[in-house]
Amino acid sequence: MLAERYSAVRSVTTALTAPLSEEDCVVQSMPDASPAKWHLAHTTWFFETFVLARANPSYRPYHPQFAFLFNSYYEAVGERHPRAERGLLTRPRLSEVRRYREHVDGRMNDLLAHDSPRKELTDAVTLGLHHEQQHQELILTDIQHAFSKNPMRHAYRDPGKAPRRGGAMAPSLGWVTFPEGLTSVGHEAASSTFAFDNEQPRHRVFVEAFSLGNRLVTNSDYLEFMLDRGYARPELWLSDGWAACVANRWDAPFYWEDPRRTQGQRNVFTLRGVHPLDPAAPVCHVSYYEADAYARWAGARLPTESEWEIAAEKVPCAGNLAEEDRLEPVACGPLSPEDPPAQLFGDVWEWTQSPYTPYPGCVPCAGEFGEYNGKFMCNQMVLRGGSCATTRTHVRATYRNFFPPEARWQFSGIRLARST
Repeated sequence: MLAERYSAVRSVTTALTAPLSEEDCVVQSMPDASPAKWHLAHTTWFFETFVLARANPSYRPYHPQFAFLFNSYYEAVGERHPRAERGLLTRPRLSEVRRYREHVDGRMNDLLAHDSPRKELTDAVTLGLHHEQQHQELILTDIQHAFSKNPMRHAYRDPGKAPRRGGAMAPSLGWVTFPEGLTSVGHEAASSTFAFDNEQPRHRVFVEAFSLGNRLVTNSDYLEFMLDRGYARPELWLSDGWAACVANRWDAPFYWEDPRRTQGQRNVFTLRGVHPLDPAAPVCHVSYYEADAYARWAGARLPTESEWEIAAEKVPCAGNLAEEDRLEPVACGPLSPEDPPAQLFGDVWEWTQSPYTPYPGCVPCAGEFGEYNGKFMCNQMVLRGGSCATTRTHVRATYRNFFPPEARWQFSGIRLARST
């Protein structure tokens, strides 16, 4: 089973990079993004370093310098090439990186097919597969950012085959209410399903009664905020958010194009190229600061991550996820008052008002894997629910994503909450 899952996950990464040219795979459009070639190599280095080399002490790395080039942030493993300079790695060539993947895949397939690796190694393989699924989403978000910097506005996917759902208008925004009470959140350690260390332990929280929006905030909703001078009213913004807004000259979500250049037509750049903005689709590519300012303007707030998890824990983990191949958020379908909140999974990662900090009693993984999540628990905000670029087998109700509050290039959006 693990061997089959390994092959399946690795093949998805290969498929995601298939539409890209060698030049596409080298470009790094900003320090926070990485070239697709680097993602291909780094995810391979992970298995070579943490599985193959530990399964066989005599294993010799494919190339002696790849550990320096393709380590991300594991200080315990050794020095590494600066993150902001990954786009300067014109060598090794893409063809060599692909041979590297084939080499490691061959050795991994032999290990998983013919041996019975000890639990430490099988745990490392499982972690590595979820790690690779994170990088699959990053390949998409990073290439979208890179293509957006090209005046030719190339499409990653055929723009004529973009599937749609929903109607011309989103359902009216309603509220789903949850009672106050003492409950538990987080991943149960005794569960057989995978979770990162930052999702544990399961612990008790008390929440006051609250309500969540029954759908995500739409482009049309957000346009009302913009028309009401939302980007010019400092009273709506956190201090750091207002400073970021002014410094970066924000006046619309990322990838929205200036209608003054298109005779009043509001267009948006997506992985399927440029097309007219869908007013009913969820607003996307907004920072935490923009989400918070919008919520204040709307007379609401962002949910806490505990509130979000309480709402999502009994909802099927299904929605507009990567397997749908839409690669952009789409409009919500019809809703009834009895329904739970819609679009909890997929479409956009939902900003919460919760800072990314350890749960009570959280114990990081032992060894190098303790660096995976724990050392980033500062100056980050939690997002929940996955996006249209998140794989279905990777997301769950307890999943805690995190980004700096000014980040906009991810598929991040808004769900409103209010105290009741």
